Amino acid sequence: MENDKLKHFLIPILLLVLVFVGLVLYVPKVLEQWQGYKVVEEEISTKQATVQEKQKLLDDYVAKAEQEKAQEQANKSEGKPFYKPVMEGMDTEAVIAGEFAEILQLVRANKIKVRSIKYDYDPKDDAFVQNAGASYNVARLNMEMIANYANYDNFLKELYKHEHFLDIQSAEIVPYRKNKRVLLINFKLKLYSKK
Repeated sequence: MENDKLKHFLIPILLLVLVFVGLVLYVPKVLEQWQGYKVVEEEISTKQATVQEKQKLLDDYVAKAEQEKAQEQANKSEGKPFYKPVMEGMDTEAVIAGEFAEILQLVRANKIKVRSIKYDYDPKDDAFVQNAGASYNVARLNMEMIANYANYDNFLKELYKHEHFLDIQSAEIVPYRKNKRVLLINFKLKLYSKK
């Protein structure tokens, strides 16, 4: 009789044992998968933060590039920018020296001989000195040069392409009497720089 009473509980007991064995076998796997899910979730959130940071940097670079492009367009519409010295607080001669060195480099590169150069720093009759003298340095150069036609032509083209604002006031060209292919040139130029 007692066996009959136990038979009624045998199926529920077997079910409980099977559930317990199933739990013992599958719970560690479920926990392992859950931990893997948490690790992947943390990696995703870290990568999303990195992507957001990179996107912000990219947006900043794009904005800066657009700003520089707009500034460049404004400079193009306004004309060439003025030469700006590396250091501040220098006198006119020191400031213009950097710009003058670039012009002399063009002269040398085009194989032009310079007979003489006369300087006039911050001339009183210059409009920039009169109107905006406190913010600009001006140097008037009077150069006497000797060159052939091709070299002088190249010099003028490169001077036109020069990246900073300058003013060619006059150019007097006279062929040399003994050799008409050689030019005697009296070239007047103004160089400007910001203080």
